[in-house]
Amino acid sequence: MITILILGANGFIGSHLSETILAKKDWEIYAMDLSQDKISACLSHPRFHFTEGDMTKQKEWIREHIQKCDVVLPLVAVATPALYVQDPLRVFELDFEANLDIVRQCAEMKKRIVFPSTSEVYGMCPDKEFDEDSSHLVTGPISKERWIYSTSKQLMDRVIYAYGNHKGLDFSLFRPFNWYGPRLDNVFNPKPGGSRVLTQFIGNILRGEDINLVNGGAQQRCMTYIDDGIDALMRIIENKNDAARNKIFNIGNPTENISIRQLAEMLVSTIGEHYPKYADKAKAVNLVDIDAKAYYGAGYQDVSLRVPSIRHIREQLQWEPTTDIRDGLKKTLDFYLGSILKH
Repeated sequence: MITILILGANGFIGSHLSETILAKKDWEIYAMDLSQDKISACLSHPRFHFTEGDMTKQKEWIREHIQKCDVVLPLVAVATPALYVQDPLRVFELDFEANLDIVRQCAEMKKRIVFPSTSEVYGMCPDKEFDEDSSHLVTGPISKERWIYSTSKQLMDRVIYAYGNHKGLDFSLFRPFNWYGPRLDNVFNPKPGGSRVLTQFIGNILRGEDINLVNGGAQQRCMTYIDDGIDALMRIIENKNDAARNKIFNIGNPTENISIRQLAEMLVSTIGEHYPKYADKAKAVNLVDIDAKAYYGAGYQDVSLRVPSIRHIREQLQWEPTTDIRDGLKKTLDFYLGSILKH
């Protein structure tokens, strides 16, 4: 049996991972987060031990539980693009500084760490597919503050790799490519840029607002359904035959590469076709082109293409994504529109 510490268990990835572990494994989970609304189904489980708290403040609890557990997953991070520009120092302080302390303790106590990197570390890499071993990590000028997220994560990747190479730290890094699904964000947040793109668009439609397409929505993203992502993450944690030790894995669905405009159009058509209560709202929505500076501010810069190579995880962990975008969107909308009826 594996004993796991999940920091940020109430987040999008943490909540789905916790549910999957409890349903499919005999592993014990110790968990912390600021709230517990997304993990309500886990709280009464005998193998789920949750503490409500702030990892940056409850340092004695953190140290005690790193010592107690076999595997540590520090999933706490700022991961909303608007905040990269609005509050870059908060991004650095949480995504890098707070997590650095966790990494150092794992190295000191000889504990395995499975750390969330990001597809954003590749930045504006010109490769048609991003490869973990060979692709260059290309970011913009210092004045484009949105890159503080990418570079904070990249520096953490480099620190973890160095601890593995020089201090014997047992690690795995995983890079999610646009994971989506139920519990992604709060669709009731009306603030522009207050959530990630999919939930922002769902909220726009449900509030009867136009959808703003930054720079026309020409940017392409590989949409990866959460169940596929969690399947990959479970294989990394399980680490059969030590196949994930000191490795970096892209986790994405390269066959589901669509533009942000296509995503908006697909949402509008899916809601109009399958959810009659909201069909009129969907039909009334306009897609409006908006300049990135007007939407995010002067510190923003975007990436036109972000496609993962999944050769490593396919060969080493025998993982393949199986959910196509239409099925994934339908499952996501079933969750959000169902919750609205209860709201």
